[in-house]
Amino acid sequence: MWVSSLVSILPLVAFAFALPSKDYEHQVKEEVVPPQGWTIFGPAPSDHFINLRIGLPQSNFDLLEQHLYEISDPYHERYGAHLTKEEVEDLVAPHPDSAAAVNEWLSSHGIQEEDINRSPAGDWLTIRLPVWLVEKMLDTKYHIWKHATSGDYIVRTTSYSLPKDILDHVELIQPTTMFGTFKRLKSTIHSISQANSQVQSQNQPPVSDPVTGVTVDASCGSTITITCLQQMYNAVGYTPSADVGNSVGIAGYLGDFANRADLQSFFEDQVPAAAAANATYNFVSVAGKLCFLGFSSWLTLSKAVSTHKIPTTLAWSLTSILNLRSAGSPPFIPDVATPTDTNEPYTDWLDFMLSYPNPPLAISTSYGDDEQTVPESFAKRACAGFAQLGARGVSLMVASGDKGVGDANLNPATQTCFTNDGQNRTQFLPGFPASCPFVTTVGGTVLYPEQAVYFSGGGFSNYFARPSYQDAAVQGYLSQLPNGTYSGLFNPNGRGFPDVAAQSNLFRVFVTEQPFLIGGTSASSPTFTGVVTLLNDARLKKGLPPLGFLNPLIYSTAASGFNDITVGSNYGCGTLGFSATAGWDPVTGFGTPNFAKLVELVT
Repeated sequence: MWVSSLVSILPLVAFAFALPSKDYEHQVKEEVVPPQGWTIFGPAPSDHFINLRIGLPQSNFDLLEQHLYEISDPYHERYGAHLTKEEVEDLVAPHPDSAAAVNEWLSSHGIQEEDINRSPAGDWLTIRLPVWLVEKMLDTKYHIWKHATSGDYIVRTTSYSLPKDILDHVELIQPTTMFGTFKRLKSTIHSISQANSQVQSQNQPPVSDPVTGVTVDASCGSTITITCLQQMYNAVGYTPSADVGNSVGIAGYLGDFANRADLQSFFEDQVPAAAAANATYNFVSVAGKLCFLGFSSWLTLSKAVSTHKIPTTLAWSLTSILNLRSAGSPPFIPDVATPTDTNEPYTDWLDFMLSYPNPPLAISTSYGDDEQTVPESFAKRACAGFAQLGARGVSLMVASGDKGVGDANLNPATQTCFTNDGQNRTQFLPGFPASCPFVTTVGGTVLYPEQAVYFSGGGFSNYFARPSYQDAAVQGYLSQLPNGTYSGLFNPNGRGFPDVAAQSNLFRVFVTEQPFLIGGTSASSPTFTGVVTLLNDARLKKGLPPLGFLNPLIYSTAASGFNDITVGSNYGCGTLGFSATAGWDPVTGFGTPNFAKLVELVT
């Protein structure tokens, strides 16, 4: 491994000495205050390799955004006219002047075309470089940083600069100033416990919701199964097709993935017909690496509503790190056993999905971090990638998070909701990518009749302005808040989330072929994705295009297709948080899906 690193570095060393030095005048591009808990562990080794990602400005993203909103608006004449892969790439391709300027800069540092991996649109450049060369290029100094609580190690800098003549030709460069704790960026699993070998019959009469009139088995109060979800969300008896071009995908990062044996156990337990048919999923490895331990909840929960007939793909970013314990594990450990550093998962995964000729029509992802741990430049660029998927007809669901409005803590004396801008102000902490306006964010409910679960992530973004599609709904919620409620703790002009909700506790899944009960919005997101997959099935049967980006539809003609949740709140930061109310709220959005109503509204 050391020999390999030496071989790869020699050409760069040769170029560095062979080329005449060019005297660049640098200017700071981005700088941050180290977030709470991070301290310098030591200098970064000069021969430590970084997968440097350079984002060039997307020349016509405003036009792509216009297309996205037109084709996602059920009132617009272009509704459903999704763009092709090539059309999207043309819209986000950088201006030729930007590409030329950056190429010249890279060449001056001995970096040749064969050293660069370019995204299909040319808007991202990825180059594997040693720290010493990156420090020279960015006029900065990298350190190993350690997190006091998690024990994570990452290689980062708090500031980097670029030559003035390319400053406007580069939107961002990472990994530089991002301090997100991506080692702990597991799915937002809130709880897990071993379950009984069989679902316990309570010998009690079914439970009815007096508002919707829907009746569910009494056992659904203690264990959520496929049958419970079909009953709760009014999808009993619907049979999807296997041959209409439908598909569903589940994103897994950082060592999390499905297990075929667990899936078979799940099917034997809850869908015998699927077990008999040996139903399974397609595995797609993003970085070409395999893992050997797994967790099947993402796959099985998506199957819970979409059934085993619809093709399912499991695709995840393994971020190309070399770690023998599991691909996609810790970003960096300062020893010779871990010679490469990783970036975060979203851009690697997005690069792959956007290059995929036919991405799944509905995708669930159950990962997130505090918005403030992600530099705003990166958050906006990743969000723009999600918009590209939407423009191509993909519905992307993300979990809202499991920390309520910030830390799921009611005690003001021990709350941990502080800004990381050096001022340490108490503030609600929205999550990312839940705060991105181009995804459908799914909050959590519990029990039946349903109510908001206390840990359901929700609130308002500090990075993204409120999109027009939710103006009326969010303003309606804010108008009924008493004056001064949580003044200064949240941004009332920011993108509100979640958009919808689904059950998030006591899901019966299988781990190492043993039954467990899990809870978290990581269960809610794939559950709602299953409903979207069924809706796509109904549309495709009638020759209609898939739903694509959902939010303009949800906030307009489809709003009546949800079960409004009006009980519960998402506490945190020493407060009771926001309360679920009639209509949209930043706890459960518009509520949980009523499939029978929604299928009429979208077909």
